[in-house]
Amino acid sequence: MPKVTYVEHNGTKHTVEVPLGTSLMQGAVSNMVPGIDGDCGGLCACATCHVYIPHESQQDCGPMDELEDHILDFGYDVNETSRLACQIEVTDALDGLTVQLPSRQY
Repeated sequence: MPKVTYVEHNGTKHTVEVPLGTSLMQGAVSNMVPGIDGDCGGLCACATCHVYIPHESQQDCGPMDELEDHILDFGYDVNETSRLACQIEVTDALDGLTVQLPSRQY
């Protein structure tokens, strides 16, 4: 299983194994990572799973679609590396990925 590290805004790291085919959001919620709420259950409707993906890992996360881009308008402190964790499926290419969490979710 790929390992993903979620880094809270305060620097606390949580490295967890996430099953292939699972979203980054579900991996965080299933492992009780603080800072990822996933209020909509992964339906791309709330922006409470906002994360920052490093530039060098963007291509491994797949392209952002129009709906995700619009929902990110509701996120807090969105920037060019922002994505919704519910829209990123974990693949072998994401093994070792480190994502940063914003200081708060919507």
